[in-house]
Amino acid sequence: MIFQYIACSESGEIVKGKINANGEEGITQMLSFAGYRLINLKPYIPFFSLGNLTAQLFPIKSADIILFFRQLALLIESGINIVTSLELLQEQISKHALKKVINDIIADIRSGRQLSAAMNKHPEVFSPMNCRTLSIGEQTGSLETMLRQVADYMEKEMATRKGIKGALLYPAIAGVVTIVVVSILMFFVLPAFSNLYGSLGAQLPALTRIMMDFSSTMRDHALHILLGLAVVVGAFIIYSRTPDGKYKIDVLMLKMPQLGKVNLLNELARCCRSISLLFTAGLPLTEIMPLIIQGTNNRVIAQALYGVQADMLKGEGLARPMAKNPIFLPMMVQMVKVGEETGSLDSTLAAVALNFESEAGEKTKTMIGLIPPVMTIIIAGFVGLIALSMVSAMYSIYGQAF
Repeated sequence: MIFQYIACSESGEIVKGKINANGEEGITQMLSFAGYRLINLKPYIPFFSLGNLTAQLFPIKSADIILFFRQLALLIESGINIVTSLELLQEQISKHALKKVINDIIADIRSGRQLSAAMNKHPEVFSPMNCRTLSIGEQTGSLETMLRQVADYMEKEMATRKGIKGALLYPAIAGVVTIVVVSILMFFVLPAFSNLYGSLGAQLPALTRIMMDFSSTMRDHALHILLGLAVVVGAFIIYSRTPDGKYKIDVLMLKMPQLGKVNLLNELARCCRSISLLFTAGLPLTEIMPLIIQGTNNRVIAQALYGVQADMLKGEGLARPMAKNPIFLPMMVQMVKVGEETGSLDSTLAAVALNFESEAGEKTKTMIGLIPPVMTIIIAGFVGLIALSMVSAMYSIYGQAF
């Protein structure tokens, strides 16, 4: 199977490429021998692929996986074996993509694989961290408990993503409305008044002349402006897909006013909750950190975690390396230190995650509350400026006539 990978060298250089291997462990070993640390891994799907098209048109949502995990946990807890449980769930699922994945999992389990290993063959649906957690559940005989914990973890992640999308939805809609309204005024309303004022031969105020000239320039060079915007947007999309572009965007996402702090809190909360979940499952930190790095969405956070991992392997623990990087907030560092000293790292990190999620939620609500008046002021400013130029012209013409 061909995978796409993103890795980091000891000097911090980010590289990406494609590699043919049987699974994640083999790729990790090959990259390790070459002096690289794996950051992200996903199956390579050609652009013109029927599977890729189907996945885009009918994606498997997180809500579907959460429901699947909860139902599977309930069936296993009732004493039904895994294969029968999966077959019962497969009959109830309406989405073809998820049904096919479950069918593959059933076939792998019948051929002797464990549930976690079968799921690990579908990283686009089941994350490596979740598969590793379920593997611990299989070894300890508490699979149903781990299924519920993973479902809870995914549910909190989904709620966080919805909060951020909700915060960005209103300004996006308001921005589109502003562009449409200003465009109508510039391309249709102002030219009509311009012809009227021109026929009267009146001396117009400076503000009106500026608005008329701007409207005329917009209409005369509309095609060039659209082509320029298309080139800029296309260049940005191409650049954003390069390793350097992705990293710069991730830096920007953490530095944006208001939203940057929310993104940072959410990313750190996800890291804390992930470490807590895996630590509770019984994994040592040496195995947890690669999974956390791989599951981190922001490359700045991933690079910071890679530095923490490198220092941790030198015997410095977890709190001391985190204290070296300001991206890890003081509260997180202090709580990790307390957890290491008291042997309750899982519970302290769970508490930190809950605190960060609560703080991010409050900041998101505040941000959403500020957006409507700010966007209203911006829209009113644009429309008011155009209206003022028209009214001042009318008064000027009236004054010249009388």
